[in-house]
Amino acid sequence: MEKELIINSTPTEVEIALSEDSRLVELHRQKTNSKFTVGDIFLGRIKKLMPGLNAAFVDIGHSKDAFLHYTDLGPKLPSLLKFTNRAIHGDSKSHRLDEFDLNDEIIKTGKIDKVLNKRHPILVQILKEPISTKGPRLSCEITLPGRFLVLTPFSNAVAVSKKIKTAEERKRLQVLIESIKPKNFGVIVRTASEGKKVANLHEELRDLEEKWKRIHSQLNKARAPLKLLSELDKTSSMLRDVLTSDFNNIVVNDKDLYDSIRSYLVSNVPEKEKIVHLHRSRKPLFDSHGITRQIKASFGKTYTLPSGAYIVIEHTEAMHVIDVNSGPKMARKNQEEAVLNVNLESAKEIARQLRLRDIGGLIIIDFIDMRNNEHKKRLVKKMREFMRNDRAQHTVLPLSRFGLMQITRQRVRPEVKIDTSEVCPTCMGSGQSNASILTIDDIERDLNYIIRNRPKSKLRLEVHPFIYAYLKKGIPNIQMRWFMSHNRWIKVQENSDFHLNEYRFYDGRDDEIRLN
Repeated sequence: MEKELIINSTPTEVEIALSEDSRLVELHRQKTNSKFTVGDIFLGRIKKLMPGLNAAFVDIGHSKDAFLHYTDLGPKLPSLLKFTNRAIHGDSKSHRLDEFDLNDEIIKTGKIDKVLNKRHPILVQILKEPISTKGPRLSCEITLPGRFLVLTPFSNAVAVSKKIKTAEERKRLQVLIESIKPKNFGVIVRTASEGKKVANLHEELRDLEEKWKRIHSQLNKARAPLKLLSELDKTSSMLRDVLTSDFNNIVVNDKDLYDSIRSYLVSNVPEKEKIVHLHRSRKPLFDSHGITRQIKASFGKTYTLPSGAYIVIEHTEAMHVIDVNSGPKMARKNQEEAVLNVNLESAKEIARQLRLRDIGGLIIIDFIDMRNNEHKKRLVKKMREFMRNDRAQHTVLPLSRFGLMQITRQRVRPEVKIDTSEVCPTCMGSGQSNASILTIDDIERDLNYIIRNRPKSKLRLEVHPFIYAYLKKGIPNIQMRWFMSHNRWIKVQENSDFHLNEYRFYDGRDDEIRLN
């Protein structure tokens, strides 16, 4: 599978498109002034304890207090609170935990008002970005992620990714990390560490420990709310999380961002340095790589599949509902096979849509009814295969008695919503337009005016392809008649993006001649 990352930078935001085999599968947008990102670490202050919800509201500087549930406190909470308190008051001189005595863990079924006090400063990490009217969701299980490893303070566990296939490699990494990790720090070994040498892993471990050291130094005499560590920008974090051996192209339109990505690749994945390219064309980056077209086609309530079948995606307050329809082109012979094929085609597209729109929470899919139990099992199996590349945590349940499939998918940021509808440029939403037969009269009237006021300027006319064909039809055609009438050649070009009655004049420097 070939993967491509297209990064479009503007003064206000960065848009990142991830495509697999030329199909857009993820779209991320980050405002340049964004203050709250998943992974950011804050020193917060508990504003309110809610025993009924078994949760607390924490002030981290957001307009809405952040939400911290008991289940997100983590079993190491007492150790975290002790470390934070000592660091704030200057009682802890070192960030290292070699001499730090870990406290007993809290129980899973405890109550939040028994382990936390109001106004207590607490070290927290953003688990979910602010969504709609809700503030960020927090966790006290602090993690410091790198490309190969994730460092977890106040733990001694070493966990190796299950996606590393061979038992020998998992065992090698387990023994290796246990021999080099600092005391009272746990480590999660990521899939990208497969086959890496001890020097690479040791270097990253030192870098992650250095981040923890910076957090410790900032805690000295700190007052909440305070941001202690900011996650990487969206581009770098995506490179860290998704860059694999089958990545073959990264295109970016900003020179500073291009240099930053090259530096990241040289430091972390030197063999991939040459896959990053700077977009130099005047044509917009997303247009030249077909991303804009795919965005227009993929977002919206209804998506039509190549077979003629279509899916309808509806959003409610509690869940997302997706309906699969066969359309008018479904084969009438061997209807069971035809239904299965439509469902499989729809399942593949639904898996892409969930990633692309970043749909989270509960998703209900109403596939076309199937009576064959083997077909039902095959559909569920293929759905799980299609969602294997989805980085968000998810669960796919078998079809219910009513033929409905339930999927839960992790939601960490607001759903991507793009309105692809446009106001009709011809009628401007009125439902009426000027008679097309008068378009040539309008062009000639404007042409006469321009020639009178710019007798020596070169002229170029851009029109809709239909009007272009009309101007070029026959001998002598209208363009030739203009030449004989004005003794000047008017260059005519077609533009498929124009609506039927749209036209524009340009001078010799390609500047548009505005007549309004």
